[in-house]
Amino acid sequence: MNHGFKLRFDQMRESNPTREQEPDGEANHSPGSHRNLCLVWPDGRRAFFNYAYLIEGEFDPGNEKNSIQLHFSAYKITLQGYGLATLFTALLDHSPRFISVIDARYVMDADPEKEIVTDIFIEKAE
Repeated sequence: MNHGFKLRFDQMRESNPTREQEPDGEANHSPGSHRNLCLVWPDGRRAFFNYAYLIEGEFDPGNEKNSIQLHFSAYKITLQGYGLATLFTALLDHSPRFISVIDARYVMDADPEKEIVTDIFIEKAE
C-alpha cells in the first residue's frame, strides 16, 4: 500500500482528514540504523554524508568566526560561521539532518540565538 494513501486513510479513520502532516524536521529524533547529514547551499546545491563514516570532529572557537571540521572516511568538511558551539554538540549526538548556509549578506538578519553557518567546504580526504 502507498505510504501517502495509508497516512490519508489513517487521518480519515481519526475523523480529521485536514490535519497537517508532521514536517520532516531538522533533527534525527528516533534511533535508526542509518542517519545522514545533508548540507545545503544557497544556490540549491546539496550533498549528504552518512554519520556512520564520521570519524572525528573538531571545534575551533576562532577569533570572530567559529569553525567545525568533520573528518569522514573519504571527505573533510569544514563549516564556518557564528555561534557554532551548539551545532558541534548536536553533531556529537548525530542529530542534525540539515545544515544550511546563510548568504553572508543576511547574517545580520539571522536569529542570534541560532547557529549561523556562512561557508561549507568539502575536500577529499588524503
